[in-house]
Amino acid sequence: MEDFDEIYEEEEEEEEDEDRAAEEQLLKYAPDPVVVRGSGHVTVFGLSNKFESEFPSALTGKVAPEEFKASINRVNSCLRKTLPVNVRWLLCGCLCCCCTLGFSLWPVICLSKRTRRSLEKLLEWENSRLYHKLCLHWRLSKRKCETNNMMEFVILIEFLPKIPIFRPD
Repeated sequence: MEDFDEIYEEEEEEEEDEDRAAEEQLLKYAPDPVVVRGSGHVTVFGLSNKFESEFPSALTGKVAPEEFKASINRVNSCLRKTLPVNVRWLLCGCLCCCCTLGFSLWPVICLSKRTRRSLEKLLEWENSRLYHKLCLHWRLSKRKCETNNMMEFVILIEFLPKIPIFRPD
């Protein structure tokens, strides 16, 4: 009975290796992701207060410009609601930092995490509503700035590979 289990596990591992190889081959032909950078004048912990709403040329034929702009406007409205509160807490935390040994910055860190989570949830909703049907995936990603060594959050629009439906199971 043990021999049977070992053979079964080996066959299962071979199938998983074949599936991984097929996925890697599909990802190899996917174009580079589109990067939407922050264009606001205030940045708190790498998160800008606004993202560019200009339609990227790489998405031509994939998404309607109106849908793209509506999605970016939803993201920007979420940032517009949460970031001013973060800035106020950051200023208060910096003023009291010496007296509290840095503990006054914890509310800003927690609010920043909450803002990122709400943006990630919004992007997941957008993905499930529209973009996964169009073979696109939006996500929030941390990238190095082009001008300096600081890190910033950007929206990555990745192209999902189309699954070949004529391939046998």
